[in-house]
Amino acid sequence: MSSVRGTTRQYWVAIRSMIIFTVALGIVYPLVITAIGLLAPSQANGSQLSVGGKVVGSALIGQSFTDKKGNALPEWFQSRPSAAGNGYDAGASSGSNQGTESPTLIKAIKARKAAIAKSDGVDPASIPPDALTASASGLDPDISPAYALEQINRVAGARNLPVADVTKLVNSFITGRELGYIGDPTVNVLELNIALSKLKG
Repeated sequence: MSSVRGTTRQYWVAIRSMIIFTVALGIVYPLVITAIGLLAPSQANGSQLSVGGKVVGSALIGQSFTDKKGNALPEWFQSRPSAAGNGYDAGASSGSNQGTESPTLIKAIKARKAAIAKSDGVDPASIPPDALTASASGLDPDISPAYALEQINRVAGARNLPVADVTKLVNSFITGRELGYIGDPTVNVLELNIALSKLKG
């Protein structure tokens, strides 16, 4: 009888534990995390960016600023290349998976370097690496300050804006290292282009 009573007690303890943990981890915890997320609505909703009430993209996912043929639009700051799908395809996030000695990658880098040198009027040797190679995810929304600054003359000329004004705008969008020492300074291309669209000469 005592063994039956002991076994019943163990089952009851197990059932109560299961109920408690189910409620705590299956209901309470998700609600708490959701509430915390809603306190930071931008991040909780995908860091969406809007212009005139219309969502134009996310600060977390890069996008191309090209025409229908894939040619870079001179009036916009350009993102780094993307190997995700047809370019910045969030459903096909990936790098090119090509090694540094890949003939295909070398050819693509040479072509990108020549195109940027021509459009931006710069020395090919001065073009930053992130202007020539895709990120590991293919969705990187940021570029280096060096690449952003290199594009200033082209963008200012295409928009008939003073170079000094565009330079000041770019500098205001340079984000420092995380915690002061992790990673490298970056510039979010979509955020910069949104601000650029509002800049008046």
